Amino acid sequence: MEKRTFDDEKVPIIAPLKVLDHCTIGKRFGWWSAVTLVESWGRKQVCLYLWQKKGERWGRKQKFAIHNHEEWALISEAVEGFISQLSS
Repeated sequence: MEKRTFDDEKVPIIAPLKVLDHCTIGKRFGWWSAVTLVESWGRKQVCLYLWQKKGERWGRKQKFAIHNHEEWALISEAVEGFISQLSS
């Protein structure tokens, strides 16, 4: 099942990164997580971000970048190997 949440607020990513697209995963209780497609120095990458709101500003807490299909295959295979161990 594909879940895609759109948010009118721009993700708080600054130059030199250029945001090409993003999908909010969750935004509540002062935390915002999103998957983004960014371009950095002419190269595209998919990044998972986690921001925390402090006052009126979002500050980045975590960033994880996926650079190519091979890297994603390794990550997704490892995650799929653990998913069955999660309780429903």
